[in-house]
Amino acid sequence: MNSKQSIISLDNSSEAVHLDAVAQNGWAIEYIEIPSEEVQIAAVTQNGWAIEYIENPSEEVQIAAVTQNGWAIQYIKNPSEEVQIAAVTQDGSAIRRIKKPSLAVQFAAVKQKIDAKASKKKADSSICIM
Repeated sequence: MNSKQSIISLDNSSEAVHLDAVAQNGWAIEYIEIPSEEVQIAAVTQNGWAIEYIENPSEEVQIAAVTQNGWAIQYIKNPSEEVQIAAVTQDGSAIRRIKKPSLAVQFAAVKQKIDAKASKKKADSSICIM
């Protein structure tokens, strides 16, 4: 059995097999017809983009996805402000994928960018050349 056949047959597998598959590759969730919440969280924790293949993800799954990759917000229909803030906290540039972000979301995005620049500057200044 080749790897594509193995992945396609995931739907008839146990929860443990589903968890193992998505822990190795979040995209594997595409081949699980009705993944449990635990499998969904494991998938998006491994790869936030996997949320694209989850129908009606809970807010907990959404937050896990955007915490792993802020840009995953583009696959979430009507994300709550909390999800939006989690996305821009992970990557301030993710604000580009949010329609009409609130002031709180805008502030979180700017803060993330400032913090990222400060961290880079601190790391750069700690490099010692001998």
